[in-house]
Amino acid sequence: MPKSRIRKKADFTPPPAKQSTNIKLTNRSWVAPVMLALFLIGLAWIVLFYVTEGDMPLSALGNWNIVVGFGFIAGGFGVSTQWK
Repeated sequence: MPKSRIRKKADFTPPPAKQSTNIKLTNRSWVAPVMLALFLIGLAWIVLFYVTEGDMPLSALGNWNIVVGFGFIAGGFGVSTQWK
C-alpha cells in the first residue's frame, strides 16, 4: 500500500502587534454631584410628601408625588451608569 503524503503545517506567525492608541477619557467630574443631587431631591420629595400628609410639594398630584420622587431617584441611577 502506498504511503500517504504528510502535510506540513505552516509555522505559526503571530499577528503584528497593534500600535497602542491613547485612550481619551472624558472629564466626568459632573456625574457624582448630579447623581447625589437627584437621589437627595427624590428622597426629600417623598419625605416632604409624607410629612405634610400630601399637602406639599404639589397637592394637585396627590399620590403621584411618590412617582415623581422615585423618578428623581431612578434618574440618579441612570446617571450613575456614566460614572467611571
